[in-house]
Amino acid sequence: MTKPPRKPSKPLLGEADALLRSRPRRRRDPDQPNLPLDPMPARIEPCLALLRAKPPKGDDWVYEIKWDGYRLSVHIEPTGIRILTRGGHDWTHRFPAIKLAAMWLPVGSAILDGEAVVLDEQGRSDFGLMQQSLGGRGGKKSSSDAIFMAFDLLYFDGHDLRKSELDMRRHLLGDLVPAGEQGDIRLSEQIEADGDELLASACELDLEGIIAKQRRAPYRSGRLGEWLKIKCVQSDGFAIIGYEKSTASFGGIGRLLLAARKGEQLVYVGGVGTGFNERSAAELRSQMDKLIIGNPAVDTGRKRNAIFVRPELVAEIQYGGWTHDRKLRHPSYKGLREMQDNARIYEIA
Repeated sequence: MTKPPRKPSKPLLGEADALLRSRPRRRRDPDQPNLPLDPMPARIEPCLALLRAKPPKGDDWVYEIKWDGYRLSVHIEPTGIRILTRGGHDWTHRFPAIKLAAMWLPVGSAILDGEAVVLDEQGRSDFGLMQQSLGGRGGKKSSSDAIFMAFDLLYFDGHDLRKSELDMRRHLLGDLVPAGEQGDIRLSEQIEADGDELLASACELDLEGIIAKQRRAPYRSGRLGEWLKIKCVQSDGFAIIGYEKSTASFGGIGRLLLAARKGEQLVYVGGVGTGFNERSAAELRSQMDKLIIGNPAVDTGRKRNAIFVRPELVAEIQYGGWTHDRKLRHPSYKGLREMQDNARIYEIA
């Protein structure tokens, strides 16, 4: 065991054997301002990505993989952890593993922006698996399978970072959530590559697409163009307005009848009869049976064996494009969107 240093037998002396003393501390000038800390926002509206057909060009853009899950913000506060959905709903209790991981991050206060996802066996995010882990739309289960892919840092130890450039925010985020770690909070890594080549690689791996971000842009809430999304396949939300019955299909659902928004109205855009499994069809049928109405909310044309419902459910549909008469081409059902996730119905221009 190391011994404590002995006290000097004599005081330290300077020139002319004068005692060495520190300078007396000045009193603080009351006119000198304190350096204030930024108040921690209770909630920040997320920055949203604009859809584009092709990746942008230029060195000002960096790329990430597009994750297919639930957009969340993780608030690390002196009083505890809060996990908020895109719509501002508190879902802390539904992501206990992410909450626990946030408690171990080496920071006193922070707001992380990212996406909760469930990965399949190939490591790809799967929206259907994400929903199943939460017990389906309207379910009350907590997800033990979801992980949080962090892609931005908005607040850090008393400092609001939204006016800082993306490169600075990402630098601090990388110190907080190091690349390559495999915990329940992981870094969504940036990729500096040619956008067209990266998109092609993402599509070959059956990923949803890529996100392009301006490296020098501040963080601005809304869909303003600093972030762009480029998809391998089109996927959007459509209102369910009914279904056609079938005794040979899961849940007795032959086809879902779908609508998009045009101005203040809903318009019929066709139906979808693929993408269901026994579990998702049973969940759908249970939800729709609570919403049955006598007449369709929009004109669907003549339909046999159709049951109509109030347009309160939003289905995420993957599709290959549009027909000449504005119906969905090759649609496939992916799952139901949550209202807490700001379920958005596709708008026809």
